[in-house]
Amino acid sequence: MRRLPTLLVAFATVIVSAVALPPAHADGWQPKTPPLTTPWTHEVGPDNALPDYPRPQLTRKRWQNLNGVWQFAGATAGEKPPVGKDLDERILVPYPVESALSGIARSVQHMWYRRTFTVPSGWRNRGQRLVLQFGAVDHTAKVYVNGREVAAHTGGYNAFSVDVTDALNPRGAQELIVGVDDPTDIGHQAVGKQRKPGDGIFYTPASGIWQTVWMEPVAGAHIGDLTTTPEPSAGRLRLTANASAPGGTVEAIAYAGHKPVGRVTGKAGDELSIRIPHAHLWTPDDPYLYRLKVRLRSGHTVVDEVGSYFGMRSVSLGKGEDGKTRMLLNGKFVPQVGTLDQGYWPDGIYTAPTDEALKFDLAAHKKLGFNMVRKHMKVEPDRWFYWADRLGLLVWQDMPAMFGGHEPSAADKKQFEAEMQAMVRQHDSHPSVIVWVPFNEGWGEYEPGRIADTVKGWDPSRLVNADSGVNCCDSLPDNGEGDIYDDHTYVGPGSPPIPRGDRASVAGEYGGLGLKVDGHMFDPAGSFAYEMTPDSATLTRRYTEVQDGVRKLVVKCGLSASVYTQITDVEKEVNGLYTYDRQQPKMDAAKVREANRSIIAAKPSPDGGDQPPGTPGLEGVSFYPFGEGSGTTTADAVGDHDATLVGGPQWTTGHDGPGLQLKGSSQFADTGAAILDTTGSYSVSAWVKLDRRGSFATAVSQDGPSNSAFFLQYSGADDRFAFSFAGVRALAPAAPETGKWYHLTGVRDAASGSLTLYVDGQKAGAAESCLGDASTGHTVIGRGKFGGNPVDFWPGALDEVRVFDRALSAAEVAELAG
Repeated sequence: MRRLPTLLVAFATVIVSAVALPPAHADGWQPKTPPLTTPWTHEVGPDNALPDYPRPQLTRKRWQNLNGVWQFAGATAGEKPPVGKDLDERILVPYPVESALSGIARSVQHMWYRRTFTVPSGWRNRGQRLVLQFGAVDHTAKVYVNGREVAAHTGGYNAFSVDVTDALNPRGAQELIVGVDDPTDIGHQAVGKQRKPGDGIFYTPASGIWQTVWMEPVAGAHIGDLTTTPEPSAGRLRLTANASAPGGTVEAIAYAGHKPVGRVTGKAGDELSIRIPHAHLWTPDDPYLYRLKVRLRSGHTVVDEVGSYFGMRSVSLGKGEDGKTRMLLNGKFVPQVGTLDQGYWPDGIYTAPTDEALKFDLAAHKKLGFNMVRKHMKVEPDRWFYWADRLGLLVWQDMPAMFGGHEPSAADKKQFEAEMQAMVRQHDSHPSVIVWVPFNEGWGEYEPGRIADTVKGWDPSRLVNADSGVNCCDSLPDNGEGDIYDDHTYVGPGSPPIPRGDRASVAGEYGGLGLKVDGHMFDPAGSFAYEMTPDSATLTRRYTEVQDGVRKLVVKCGLSASVYTQITDVEKEVNGLYTYDRQQPKMDAAKVREANRSIIAAKPSPDGGDQPPGTPGLEGVSFYPFGEGSGTTTADAVGDHDATLVGGPQWTTGHDGPGLQLKGSSQFADTGAAILDTTGSYSVSAWVKLDRRGSFATAVSQDGPSNSAFFLQYSGADDRFAFSFAGVRALAPAAPETGKWYHLTGVRDAASGSLTLYVDGQKAGAAESCLGDASTGHTVIGRGKFGGNPVDFWPGALDEVRVFDRALSAAEVAELAG
């Protein structure tokens, strides 16, 4: 990885060193004991609460950090601000009130913060203005200076600022009060995974001030924000510098190290273009950053100057070497391998204890060979994005979901979209950010097509993943919204559709492999994972197996990206690569890195490999006619694999002659072999009759390590016949009748990545899943396997079971059923 130019490091750190604060009044403040301590917990105190400059892409030389000990009190709704009144408690800002580091460590819905500050000498010269900056306050905030309300803001994930000059006293101490209201899941606002109380996959809330508060002097006309959009193919950087007042001239200079490489002058607020010839491209393996200096002039006088940086890279969709639509970086397909990163801390909840801690999770990604991270249901402080830019990680940024449990009103939608636009606008200049994710698994989802188009309109330079997990949970039906089809399957990886048209396919969540580590669990009794392992060696082995499945999807199925759950444990979830306290890695780091880098190095195969023709004819490679009609131990096969009768199934009148009767528990027929290569094409058929409906029931399957590789089944969840992989079902359109014979055929076509169900010889349903799970377990009749256990025993009769080592045609299926 190329080192950041020394000049840029200095610019982002030294040149913005803060004016020293008056001594903090820490009387009465004490941190509470967190459920777990991180390596940085004991580094936090009144004098060093996140002292780093909080906004690296728009820096000024003079600023003053207002983090530290503030007065605090709970409040009642509608209460007047406590102007001139001491509050009883002490809180360490910017740690949320529920956190141990705040010193409060309890849930508070209505609250007051209070402190005083002084304006440093020289900050009021020549008509300068004083601006207060808030990184984030959850959820609704009102700001008062010297008893005067100066700002009101709603939204827990974006920054806001206020010019407080006109509310200042002429000299001496200034009183600052912030009132906050945060109903969390009582209200309908965007909360992500915050719940009262946290439980399962939802976590402890983070209310109040949770990002840095600071102030800085600015000119009456000053630069309010910058937007930079790189266009490497055109050799330019598009730049807009918005000023707080109309008029003014902007001068921008781009530097590569110490060397100026491009400059432009133009009107403030206009989009300008800086030529960057022979651009050094930003990539995860070489995250090269240019420095940017921007001045605002009034006539010949420089009235404001800010520092920034940018990376030259492009993000797009296009055809890979295999002709499938892929996500492209700088015009090339680079497989994206990342984790779900939820950004929770046992000591600070939403707020990392220190900047080094904030950097840790991202640095861990790099150490373990990842090149991407999905920031899940949370928006981090600007410094997190700065570290992603510097270290070289591609970022998918979620919009935190509205609380689920209700239909969003018009007002809910308006506020949600306003907050989402603010998120996009605040972070749209970071080269690391490549994907916006408006919705996840349908939580609070509405009008996904319009929302995807709206976000794309705000930022055409990035991709939009309209609904991550569109195959899952509460998601609305997929109608092709956005740039990406995103599959969630646990443990998985799921096999999303082969990309067709103008959307890429990704595995947006999978994994969740767990390991309990004594002494490092948030809740030992309540800890859980999607699949628990007994030790680190087993966890590492299972991880490499799962990642090899991802590699195959990249090579054969057009997969562009994968997101493993997750980088660290979070509260009761113990499925992280690290423990929640960041004290213990759980796997062999070298093997994890090797597995990840093998995916990134994978080369797509144009056809996914040729399929063998298979055995001709309609008898199949094994045929179980159940014609003997007697005996308690064996069912004869036409083929090499007789079936052992397990649990004492009985004989009955079948569809044509005798058939096998099963009671729906413990009884099945075991062929004693893995008859099918489940990574290729195959078909299975059977005459079936159900005695009862409601629960899952499997007619034919083949055992895999944890789940059956396929299920020819009745799906109790849908009250339909189905041909399925775990998490993927080709469903019949109507419920079956009990006591009636049906002919079912499931066809797996590996070349097209499809599952097709036929009922009574007619196509009844289809689904897409590119890869089949490899299976060395036995082909079985009358049950399935899920979660490592035998399940879904058939309640009824089965007859004439056939197994084929090829994909039958529709005409062949009709002939078979006739």
